[in-house]
Amino acid sequence: MKRIALYHIETLLWISRLGTFAAAAERLNTTQPAVSARIRELENQIGFPLFQRAGRNMALTIRGRQFVEECEPLWTSIEAMLLQSGQFAGASGTVRIGAGEIAAATCLPPFLSVLKTTLPRARLEIEIDLSQSLLQKLLNAGSDLIIVAGQVASPQVETAPIGSVDLIWIASPMLAAEIGEDVCAAPMWLLHRHSPIHGLALAELGDGAPPEAMINSCNNVRALIDIVLRDGGVSFVPEVMVRDHIASEALVRLHADRHRSIEFSAVIRAQERDPLVRSIFQQIAALRIDPDRAAV
Repeated sequence: MKRIALYHIETLLWISRLGTFAAAAERLNTTQPAVSARIRELENQIGFPLFQRAGRNMALTIRGRQFVEECEPLWTSIEAMLLQSGQFAGASGTVRIGAGEIAAATCLPPFLSVLKTTLPRARLEIEIDLSQSLLQKLLNAGSDLIIVAGQVASPQVETAPIGSVDLIWIASPMLAAEIGEDVCAAPMWLLHRHSPIHGLALAELGDGAPPEAMINSCNNVRALIDIVLRDGGVSFVPEVMVRDHIASEALVRLHADRHRSIEFSAVIRAQERDPLVRSIFQQIAALRIDPDRAAV
């Protein structure tokens, strides 16, 4: 009797989920030739081809799609059983997590430390980028899970709110003494216009906002903070990332009575079936972007 190993089914389903042999190899922490060899072995066992070449890509055959549809519930049940029995401590493979810089500077590091303890054999691949880019990579199966700023409204994803951070205007003490509360009287540095924080900064200023041509931009919050620390201008940044600087009086908060906040969410694809990814998603959903947040 011919036998099919579980890793054959797992490999096939990851190719189906992610779209390419290369992406499946990366997810399974193996090589593309190894993935190709597994599919050849599986095809030899079942007696019909699973894939056919479509231009430069490989597409499932009609019988291949039917085979995947029949295997998917079975594999989901196996993964769910392992999850319930606590066997995911031995899970291996690459889990790709994307996060914005604010999450990477606040809630993500302690969470990753715990995750490596509970999943010691898993390889974590972390990417820091702007929310817009992270969402596109998730939808293209380039990430398994992301943490982003701002609201995400799409039927293609599932989200879980993890709290918010306050956004405030800051300046160096020397510059603050010169300009008072007039943030438009100094060079203005904001996050790149693709960041939702850029739009919130302009909305906070209202009709007094300078034209875009007069606004300097950078895609890195820490770089913005360094510029302000060196008397380079004013900026609109997350309070949690400058809390210590304000406490030490290295920075001054402008317009103490004015601030905005921005929500953060953990996001996965709506069709995500991997119980391991969903388990990590549930754990991240229990986080708070700023657990020590106080009214400011």
